[in-house]
Amino acid sequence: MSGEKYIGLDVHQATISVAVMDSQGKLIMESILETKASTILEFLAGLRGTLSLTFEEGTWAAWLYDLLKPHVAKLVVCNPRKNALLKQGNKSDKIDARQLADRLRLNDLKSVYHGETGVRMLRELARSYLTVVKDLSRVMNRLKALYRSWAIPCAGRDVYYTRHRSQWLEKIPEAGTRRRAEQLYQQLDMLQHLRQQARRELLVREPQTCHHCQATADSVAGADWLRLGGCADSDSSSFSQQAPTMDLQRTGPGNPRQWGISLCARASAAAQKTGDDSRLEQGLQP
Repeated sequence: MSGEKYIGLDVHQATISVAVMDSQGKLIMESILETKASTILEFLAGLRGTLSLTFEEGTWAAWLYDLLKPHVAKLVVCNPRKNALLKQGNKSDKIDARQLADRLRLNDLKSVYHGETGVRMLRELARSYLTVVKDLSRVMNRLKALYRSWAIPCAGRDVYYTRHRSQWLEKIPEAGTRRRAEQLYQQLDMLQHLRQQARRELLVREPQTCHHCQATADSVAGADWLRLGGCADSDSSSFSQQAPTMDLQRTGPGNPRQWGISLCARASAAAQKTGDDSRLEQGLQP
C-alpha cells in the first residue's frame, strides 16, 4: 500500500471515523478509532506512502493539529461552514469521513489557519479576554434587571460603582433580593479583577507576536497571510464588537510584509486607546 493516501477524519468526543483513499479516489480503508493520541498515531504508522490528512475545525482541532502535523506530508484543518457539499445527501460519520478524504484529494477544501505557538497563544489570550468581558456584561445586566424588577430607576453606570453600592442596596426592600444583589456585586468585583489581569497579559503578549509575524513575513511571500483584528482594544464594547474577526483567518493573497506591518501598527494604535470601559474600571475600584 504505497503511493499517495488521502485521509479524512470525522472527529467526535469518544471515537473518530477514518476513511483512506488513493490518488484515483478508490476507498482503501475505513476504520473507527478511539479519540486517543496513541491509537491515532498507531493507525498512521501502519500506512505507507505520502499521507495527506484533513479534519474539520472544532473542539479537538488544535490538539489534533499539534499531534498529527509531524506525521503527515500535508495537513488541512478545514472550515465546516465552507464545506457545503458535505451537507448534501445522506449523513453519517463514515460518509463524512469519505467525503472529507475525497475533497482533500480534489483540493476542494477551505482551510483554517493553525500556525506558530506564539500566534496561537495570542489568540487564546484574546479569547479569554473576550469571555471575561461577556461574563462581566451579563452580571451588569442582571444587576440592572434586579433593580428594575422593583421599579427602581437605574439608568447610567452609577449603580455599578463601589462608592454608591450601599445606597443602592438600601433601595431594595426585600432581604432576599438584597442578598442576591450583594452576590452579584461580588461577582462583578471578581470579574473586573479577572478582566484587568487578562487585559494586561494580552497587551504584554501582543507586541511580541507582532514582531514575530513581521520577522517571518518574508518566508511566506506569495502565500495567504493571517489577519488579526483589533487585538488589544482597551474599550470592552469595541472589543466585543470585533469578536468575530478576533480569530486568525486566512485572507486573499497579498504582500505578507505589509500584513505584518499593518498588524503591528493596529496593535500599537489600539494599545493607546482609552474608552468608556477604562473609566468604568476606575469607578469600580474601592
